[in-house]
Amino acid sequence: MIAVLGECVADGFTTAAGSATGGTAGSAAGSATGGAGGGAGQGGELGLRVLPGGGPANTAVALARLGTPARFLGRISGDVFGALFRERLASSGVDLSAAVEAAEPSTLSVAALDDGGQAAYTFYAGGTADWQWSPDELTPARLGPAACLHTGSLALVREPGRAAVEEFARAAAARATVSVDPNVRPTLAAREDYRVERWCRWADLLKLSEDDLRFLMPGVPVERACDTWHAAGARLVVVTRGAAGALVSLDGERAEVRAPEVVVVDTVGAGDSFTAGLLHDLGARGLLGGRLDGLDLDTAVAAASFAARVSALTCSVAGANPPWADALATP
Repeated sequence: MIAVLGECVADGFTTAAGSATGGTAGSAAGSATGGAGGGAGQGGELGLRVLPGGGPANTAVALARLGTPARFLGRISGDVFGALFRERLASSGVDLSAAVEAAEPSTLSVAALDDGGQAAYTFYAGGTADWQWSPDELTPARLGPAACLHTGSLALVREPGRAAVEEFARAAAARATVSVDPNVRPTLAAREDYRVERWCRWADLLKLSEDDLRFLMPGVPVERACDTWHAAGARLVVVTRGAAGALVSLDGERAEVRAPEVVVVDTVGAGDSFTAGLLHDLGARGLLGGRLDGLDLDTAVAAASFAARVSALTCSVAGANPPWADALATP
């Protein structure tokens, strides 16, 4: 089992009255954009189509659809959006027994898609359910029998709950593999809020995008950034590069992974699906539950290649709609 700790977000996408929703075709795959969504029409009266999203929730959904038992640790509101989150997670097979029923409202984002299907988000997140974690809510029992904890995104940077989330992840490292995806949101958090080197003291796997890297360490070559995070403690660092694939760095030994060719509808949720594919493959190989001690570079590359396929399939449909296992049965 893999536990995923983080937020659900109600993703609103603008639509033009009378137009079909959808994105724009392209020829890239593997972007690290998070969230969920539909598409935007052109011209006319605008409406808002709201779909369930949030990077960690998307990762939990993708894991469950791939066949990995997934437990979601989230604070889910009792409002109409919370019901939407629960239905999506449960229908994908995610275990919600560790989720908290929260009194606060759901987080809302409004996204705009550019011509390449990339989404830019405006968040409405003040006082919402996702960030109100307390130490009493994050006891060790909430992790359950999980061999791996994945967290990151806004849960690790938003007050008032971020200290409780960080302490829970640090404690989980005593008996589980820990994975972190910063999934940077510059409109909601400053660079200094993303304490990546500190997280690497207890994280085994760090996955981020090129955009994340440019924000976190502007002007720093990717190889030097990876070495910084290895020195801080992370064994495996994977940097996704959209259509250019991904860089895999294991204790400083590196290799490139190509992205499959795909017609892009949009890139929403692609990075979250990549993370799920990577963790699913590592788990299927029996490598989760410790410090990734049995992992070698060739195996890490194979896992990242599988993750790129999962991400590409997510790009080929509208919104954060990750594939089910049978869609990946044929290489």
